[in-house]
Amino acid sequence: MTPWWQEAVLYQIYPRSFADSDGDGMGDLPGITSRLDYVRDLGVDGIWVSPFYLSPMNDAGYDVADYRRVDPVFGSTADADALLRRAHELGLKVLVDLVPNHTSSEHAWFQAALAAGPGSPERARYHFRDGQGRGGAQPPNRWRSVFGGPGWTRVVEPDGTPGQWYLHLFDVTQPDLNWEHPQVRAEFLDILRYWLDRGVDGFRVDVAHALVKAPGLPDYDDAPAAPLTAAGDERPPTHLAPMWDQDGVHEIYRSWRALLDSYGEPARILCAEAWVHPVERAMLYVRPDEMHQSFAFDFLDTPWRAADLREVIAHDRHALASVGAAPTWVLSNHDVVRTASRLGLPAGSPRPNGLGPRSSVRPDPGLGLRRARAAATLMLALPGAAYLYQGEELGLPDHLELPDEVRQDPVWVRTEHRELGRDGCRVPLPWVGDAPSLGFGPSERTWLPQPPEYAALAVDQQVGRPGSTLELYRRLLTLRREHGVGSAALTELTGYGDEVIAYRLDGRSGALAVVVNLGASGVELPGGSTLLVASDPLVAGRLPTDTAAWLLLAEAP
Repeated sequence: MTPWWQEAVLYQIYPRSFADSDGDGMGDLPGITSRLDYVRDLGVDGIWVSPFYLSPMNDAGYDVADYRRVDPVFGSTADADALLRRAHELGLKVLVDLVPNHTSSEHAWFQAALAAGPGSPERARYHFRDGQGRGGAQPPNRWRSVFGGPGWTRVVEPDGTPGQWYLHLFDVTQPDLNWEHPQVRAEFLDILRYWLDRGVDGFRVDVAHALVKAPGLPDYDDAPAAPLTAAGDERPPTHLAPMWDQDGVHEIYRSWRALLDSYGEPARILCAEAWVHPVERAMLYVRPDEMHQSFAFDFLDTPWRAADLREVIAHDRHALASVGAAPTWVLSNHDVVRTASRLGLPAGSPRPNGLGPRSSVRPDPGLGLRRARAAATLMLALPGAAYLYQGEELGLPDHLELPDEVRQDPVWVRTEHRELGRDGCRVPLPWVGDAPSLGFGPSERTWLPQPPEYAALAVDQQVGRPGSTLELYRRLLTLRREHGVGSAALTELTGYGDEVIAYRLDGRSGALAVVVNLGASGVELPGGSTLLVASDPLVAGRLPTDTAAWLLLAEAP
């Protein structure tokens, strides 16, 4: 029997933007709980909830001050328990986010490190170093922050003098932990136990490839291989950068896997956010004694071209099969431009770090939505697991007119407004087209403004409406479960030409096919087949450009 996590579809909930229960304009845990029936009815197997821990919110909760406390803006520990309880009543698994690479600068450990001074045991839990040059006025090395600017910040010592520097691969308020320190390793094992004992079903691990740094923190002049910038076919292997994908991370994850396995069945799982290139390095994270899943980010980054998509699907499946792992497909998340906007850009365009009023290239919204629907129809036909980002099932675009003065992403600040950052994909969801805040909460307040086009895309405007993106997702997820697509055998179908992707899926209820047309003219579907679902209507019985379909194949007598 296939383990649940190898074929599950999980739905990412970004708490700030999912549902607001109290009208303060910020989403919260009671808001999530109140909308879990919607998630269940969508047809997914579980949810991944982005951070809700105590935090100063300099990076929207990915700067954690206390891993065992719920931030009051999101609710209480009792609210977290209620969410878990209700999700499990509905048959939904719950994964929570774990942020192990860095803490908040307001974490008790870091505050103790600042107070203790150079050479102290407290500072050993982070990467504190003396500076270079006269008076130590220059950073210890040339590492850069993913969010822009230097990767080091100098502190003022307890006596008031300029002192050591600390490493932060992300925001200045997110000091990197030293994972060579035994206290750091022990602390995170205890954090895992805390949430496992509360009933979570697993963890999505933030920046899983960054925990261990190369010995001595050697200089590195290139920009870091950031999780927020475009991929590219010519990228050097990630592990050549001393801050990413070092082999020492695997010992850590083996210890975590052993802990999770000790809880027995059903399995508790680990899913890696590991922006690692090439895939042969990425597959190391999902060996049998390490992570259960790792996002297939190369699929997300692949241009909307048939040859590229075929190649990455084949390559990922082959590489992962070599370690007995199944792929974990993903098209979007809270860090990237939404699919309906990204795929509206010219095919092959670098993935932008945000889109806005002054972007040099603007997406075609109709084309982007059409391709996004087809991309989802393809992804959900692929064996393995998959993750959906909240709002993708509504066909939401990025907020392309978001005013500069409301942007909150530290990327926007640290790049001195050169990079727009991720706010555009994090806008609160629309639930009711003609309600205040589009039904996000009981007031008109939203922490980021919603664009006017969200009203027509609200849940109540799509539910039960034939042809809507929401009903397309519901149909796809129903069929995926009924036909056992997640564990089906996949073989490529030939004879359709270079601009068409076609696969046969042999599942538990017969043979299916998925056909995706990326060419300029319509495609004839297999004779005798039965159309189960299409991302957009057929034209004269043919599959139009930028459209995907699932078919029930007629078996030869």
